[in-house]
Amino acid sequence: MKLSMLLWLASVLPQPLADQTCLATTVYLEARSEPTNGQFAVAEVALRRRERGLWGSTVCQVVNAPHQFATTTAPASFDVSNLDAFNKAWKIAGESIDNWSLPLAERRLLVPHADHFATAAIIPLWSRNNSSNAVRTIGDHTFYRVN
Repeated sequence: MKLSMLLWLASVLPQPLADQTCLATTVYLEARSEPTNGQFAVAEVALRRRERGLWGSTVCQVVNAPHQFATTTAPASFDVSNLDAFNKAWKIAGESIDNWSLPLAERRLLVPHADHFATAAIIPLWSRNNSSNAVRTIGDHTFYRVN
C-alpha cells in the first residue's frame, strides 16, 4: 500500500482508529528495522507531543506536522510493503495508545521526557546547544528532551 493511501485512510477513519493508523505508519516509517523497544520509544515521542499540544491535538496532527516525522518527509509514493513489519507497528501503536491512556505514574516509559529523536550517527542542530538533553539511545536512534 502506498503511503498516500494510508494517510488518506487515516483522514477518513473515526477516532481512535485514525490515530492508531497514523501512529503505526510513523512507527513503520521511522523504526521498522529497530528493536521493539525502539519502536515503542518512537510511539512514545509522538504521544508525548500530542499530550503537550505543541504539534497538534491528535496523533495524526502531530505526525503530519511539517518536517517532524517521516510521514511528511517520505515520498507519498513510498510503498509500505512489509506487511509483517506494519502489523507489528500496528500492535505497538495500539499498545502505546492504551499505555498513554493510563495515569502518568502507571505508564511504561522508555524515554521519559523525550520529545525528539534522530539517527544516532548524527548530532542534530537542535541538540548541539545542550548535549545533556539526550535521554537514551535505542538501536540506531537517540532520543532527546528538547522542549
